[in-house]
Amino acid sequence: MGARPSVTWDQALSWRMQRHLLAPVGTSAVADVVRRLGAVPSMDESLAELAVRTRQTRSAPGALATALADGTVIKAFAFRGAVHYLSPEDGGAYLALRSAGRQWERTSWVDYYGLSAEAWPDFRAAVRDAVADRPLTVIELGAALAGHRAYRHLEPVFDEGAGTLVKPLTWQGDVSIAPARDGRLTLQRLDTNTHWRGIPALDDAGRHAVRQYLRTYGPTTREHVHHWLGKGLSAGRKRLDGWLDALADDVVELDVDSTQALLLRPDLDDLLAAEPSDAVRFLPGHDQWVLGPGTKDEHVTPPALRDLMTRKANPVLGGGVVRGTWSRRREALLVSWLAPQAPPRGKLEQETARLSEILGAELELELH
Repeated sequence: MGARPSVTWDQALSWRMQRHLLAPVGTSAVADVVRRLGAVPSMDESLAELAVRTRQTRSAPGALATALADGTVIKAFAFRGAVHYLSPEDGGAYLALRSAGRQWERTSWVDYYGLSAEAWPDFRAAVRDAVADRPLTVIELGAALAGHRAYRHLEPVFDEGAGTLVKPLTWQGDVSIAPARDGRLTLQRLDTNTHWRGIPALDDAGRHAVRQYLRTYGPTTREHVHHWLGKGLSAGRKRLDGWLDALADDVVELDVDSTQALLLRPDLDDLLAAEPSDAVRFLPGHDQWVLGPGTKDEHVTPPALRDLMTRKANPVLGGGVVRGTWSRRREALLVSWLAPQAPPRGKLEQETARLSEILGAELELELH
C-alpha cells in the first residue's frame, strides 16, 4: 500500500475557497449558490443575502427573497433547529436526516401536544389540506385546524407561534416557510413546488449528504462530518459512520499537514494541483465558511477569534483563514486585521470596492 497523498492546509483552504465560490468568485444563480453551500442560515436576512451575493460576480438586492418566492430555494427548520435556506433539489436529504430522531413519537412530545404517534399522519394530512390553496400564518393555520375536533386543543399553541410543533412538518416535507406575512411565520404546502424533489429514503439521504459535505467542505475529518450532520441534524454517530463506510470506495484518505482527512476521490487531482491563495474576502457573520467546519476548527478560525465568530462578527478571510473582522459605520468600512501581518492594502481596498458595490454604498476603508 502506497503512502497517502499529502497537501498543506494552505492548499486545502485554497481548494475549498474555489468550492465555496469565493476565489474565484462564482457566476452561479442564487439557487445554485445555496445548493453548493448545503444550507444558508436565515436568522438574519441581511446576512443570508450577503452570504449569497459575496459569492457572485454579479448580483442584485432582493434576489434571495425572489428565489424563495418562486420556489427555486426553500426555507425550513433544519440545522440545530434553526431556519435555513435550502435547495429544493438537495434539501430533502438534510430534512430526512433531521427527521430520523422521530421527535413526534417521544413521550414528552405526545404528552405536551396531546398528539399520539398514531395520530401524527392524520395531523400532517390535515395541515397539508389547510394550506392547499394558499399560505397561512401560524395563527391562521391554528384556526383552520380548530375546525377538526381532534386538533381544537392546539389552537392556543398556534396562537403563541406554534414553535416546536411545526418543525417536523417542515422536516417531513409537508410544508415549508413562505415569505412572512404581517411579520408572522407563514407556512405553505411544499409538494406543489415543481422544484421540490421530496424526502428520500434515510440511507440514500445520508450518503448524499455526506458526499455533498465532502465535496464542499473537504478535505475534512470524520469529526467534522459528525459536527455538521450529527450535531447539526441529530443524524446519529452510528448512522453517519455507516454512511461514511459505505462510501469507502469513493473516498480517499490523505494527510493535510499531518491531519488525516477525507476527500471524494474524483476531487483529488484538483486538490493536489491547488496553489495557496492570498485572496482577501469580507464575509457576513455566521457564514457557512465558518459554520460548516465549526468555529472550533483552528485551521479556519484561530482560537483567539472564535468568540468573535460565535457572536456573529463579520469575518475577514486571508487565504481562507479568519484573520480579522469588519464592520460598517456610516460610509466607513472598519477593518480590524488581527493577524501578525496585514496583506497589501491594495487587496483590502479591492475587496472594499467589491463590498461597496454589493451594498450600494461608497465605503472608505479604515484599517485598524
